[in-house]
Amino acid sequence: MDMDKKSKNTKENLRVGVFICDCGSNIAGHLDCSSVTEYAGTLPGVVFTKENLYTCSESGIVEIKKAIEDNNLNRVVVASCSPRTHHPLFASSCAEAGLNPYLFEMVNIRDQCSWVHMGQRDIATSKAKDLVRMGVAKSTTLEPQDDIESSLTRKILIIGGGIAGLSAAEALTGMGLEVLLVEKAAQFGGLLRNLHQLENGQSAEDYISDLAGKVASIPGVTPFTSSKVTEITGYIGNFAVTIETENGKINETVGCIVVATGAVPLIENGLLGHNGDNVITQMELEQQFRTGSFKGTSVTMIQCAGARNDEREYCSRICCLTAVKNAMYIKSRFPLAQVNVIYRDMQMYGDEKEQLLWDARGMGIHFHVYDGETTPEVGNGKVTFEQAVIGTKKELKSDLVVLSTPLVAREDAADVAGLMRVPTDKNGFFLEAHAKLRPLDFAADGIFICGSARYPATSIEARTQGLGVASRIGAILFKDKLVKSAIVAEILEETCVGCMGCLNVCPYDAITYNRDTGVCEVKDILCKGCGNCASTCPSHSAILRGYKPEQILAQIRAI
Repeated sequence: MDMDKKSKNTKENLRVGVFICDCGSNIAGHLDCSSVTEYAGTLPGVVFTKENLYTCSESGIVEIKKAIEDNNLNRVVVASCSPRTHHPLFASSCAEAGLNPYLFEMVNIRDQCSWVHMGQRDIATSKAKDLVRMGVAKSTTLEPQDDIESSLTRKILIIGGGIAGLSAAEALTGMGLEVLLVEKAAQFGGLLRNLHQLENGQSAEDYISDLAGKVASIPGVTPFTSSKVTEITGYIGNFAVTIETENGKINETVGCIVVATGAVPLIENGLLGHNGDNVITQMELEQQFRTGSFKGTSVTMIQCAGARNDEREYCSRICCLTAVKNAMYIKSRFPLAQVNVIYRDMQMYGDEKEQLLWDARGMGIHFHVYDGETTPEVGNGKVTFEQAVIGTKKELKSDLVVLSTPLVAREDAADVAGLMRVPTDKNGFFLEAHAKLRPLDFAADGIFICGSARYPATSIEARTQGLGVASRIGAILFKDKLVKSAIVAEILEETCVGCMGCLNVCPYDAITYNRDTGVCEVKDILCKGCGNCASTCPSHSAILRGYKPEQILAQIRAI
């Protein structure tokens, strides 16, 4: 962006504006915001202060813009809540008023003052003054920056052709974007190909076949079955990918990548007597429904089989819904069948799923709570378990036992993660950037996650996440060019000794060693500004823009 006069001010004519946010009572209820505002006005370089009820509101943003124009501000400091959620809003507001957004500094007096010092008003107020003083001191050392720009390729690679991947492909092509849809199986559809019906009673096979056929026939989709991605390099907007097909390797360039590889149901021989005959899993029961071979007259379903234990501590979320759905199907087709479900906790979240549970009880399906500290025993045509409520043992005659086992990560999940250098959790599921703020993104820009590859999801959730990913990608690829923050690392060529220590600590592979010059270099578009290199460089050649030594030292001196 072009820098105007307001971006070129020096320390001799600093004009800092400070805005203190009450955040309703979130901040003002625990510290004296008026006192902090009055104190800010005494700090060097500060020419304007304002206390707002909600600085992030429309009126609060208008006040920031007006103050910049009316008072010729060349630095802005906002003391409010988390920069992670609100820094972009305030910085862009400064830019709209003609101030370089990198001359904005934010202070977190909610998380670091009011929240941690509730009931200690004097301490919280004093600390807020300290933080504001540090923020103002740093603002005086800030330098105008230009955003980093790069080209974009309007093509997307989707790895996985289940409901999540198909949904993403359908939505993306509907936007006019090109999609490479890669599935390692011989046909699209994923896990739904093995189900009998969805929770709404619709045939799973018909539903997924219709969706797969529709997506594969869209002109903007290039489908690959019996194929896999073997190599990925590059960065957001320009990923180079290699796809291994039955007819050889194909090289493509894409702008974004979607991981929709799904998960698989746990089938563990010997688990609670599992034998595939009279002790089966819910997935095997679905197969019996599909083939018409189900003949059970007394059925007991055991929840959390193989889950919520030392090996797999997590709840798979969808097992309870699956059990209730299948129990209701049995009862509707065989009214005289005895159907029991023994559980630790029923995970039937949402109004519709909760209603299904009540409907199941109304059909005569019996639910029993078992003690999670003891494992149910299966054998001799019965299931024995410890009742959690009354503490006595109970036996249920069963000619068929159905284990509700969890969805587990695919065996090749780590290999797929390695291609893109994205993380997985301890259970092998892919790990999103932030569960609440960026639930469909990876920390690496341009790579997204949806469906059960992220965590066990119902068909509706997987489809919704696929549509959500499409929306996230559209917001990126419909721009004329890629624009990202200038807060990245840089390496001073004149002092770098080429030790390459920074290469080892960079989690984004954003640093390379130039053998011709003998120094390390930063690829701006890949750098996320984590600061690892700056904190470890022995020659102090690696620095992080916006957090240079003189800027950090200004805060230290202030405190």
